[in-house]
Amino acid sequence: MSSVDLPDQSVRRHAASDRVVHWLFAVSVLILLGTGFLPIVGLNFEWVTWHWSTGLALTAVLGVHVWRAWLKTKFRSIWFGFSDAKLALVSLKDGSQKPGKYSPAQKMMHFGVTVLVLGTLVTGLVMMVKVDTPFWERNPYLLDGSTWGVVYLVHGLSSMLLITTVMLHIYFALRPEKRLYLRSMFSGEISRTELADHHDQEKWSGDQ
Repeated sequence: MSSVDLPDQSVRRHAASDRVVHWLFAVSVLILLGTGFLPIVGLNFEWVTWHWSTGLALTAVLGVHVWRAWLKTKFRSIWFGFSDAKLALVSLKDGSQKPGKYSPAQKMMHFGVTVLVLGTLVTGLVMMVKVDTPFWERNPYLLDGSTWGVVYLVHGLSSMLLITTVMLHIYFALRPEKRLYLRSMFSGEISRTELADHHDQEKWSGDQ
């Protein structure tokens, strides 16, 4: 049964499995940002183990997410392309055209989070060789000094930009006109009226 064929007056926007992945992803990112930056501002606690273990958990969640998206061929529906750029420009002029399941702004946010999370995860996994864990002993000499500098730069810059991106995501999710999307991330559904008001049903159906 497709999203627009539910028997009641609601439309399924997110399956339960998608919502679970989203919230696991969100919690993991918040823990990583908290354990990464709170010690810098003076809040001292045993953060290293929390940081690297959450990083591994986020890597697993991301792997599951990519695998599921690949199986369901959902990449096209969420990826920002030329048609989305055109739709965004038209919407700025008169708002006459409506998006499918995901708006250009949502697709751009998804792309930005993807780039920044990959930047922090890849460099973070490399940096883990300098930490003693139950799985290996630290090896701080794996890379030379200049290469480590690049790794630290990419990791720190991606992390700081991710803080800004998360703040923007939360801000827009709480705005009155966007709360239907926040609600749908809990309930999985929006009303048919909201679908008609904010989305093109034919494009929405094509994004399933």
